[in-house]
Amino acid sequence: MASNGKSSARTPFKQSGTGGTPTAAFLQQRDMLVGEISMAMEQVLQNINKLNRNLEGVIAVGNEFGAVEALWSQFENVMAEQPGEGEDQKTAANEGEEQEGEDTDDEIGPQGKEAKPSSG
Repeated sequence: MASNGKSSARTPFKQSGTGGTPTAAFLQQRDMLVGEISMAMEQVLQNINKLNRNLEGVIAVGNEFGAVEALWSQFENVMAEQPGEGEDQKTAANEGEEQEGEDTDDEIGPQGKEAKPSSG
């Protein structure tokens, strides 16, 4: 608001001529505004408490899914393995059993490498 040196028309109260003390109208309006501010602050506090309870509920529900999330993560890790990893291990174990019965040093393994002779 720009001030042009004149008294503002917005102030509905007047100051008395002796020392500029506020009148009863000013005190009454001040008390009314302080009461409104107090009620508004109480409403804000109530809403913050309600929000806090809701957030605690959301966190509790999220924590209940911790075990399910761990199980799905484990499943994802198993499915993310190379598709042939499990088969290669089984094939290597089977070939190891077959080689125990044979004593040839020049055998070629499944991947084109020389098979090691068994020491058994």
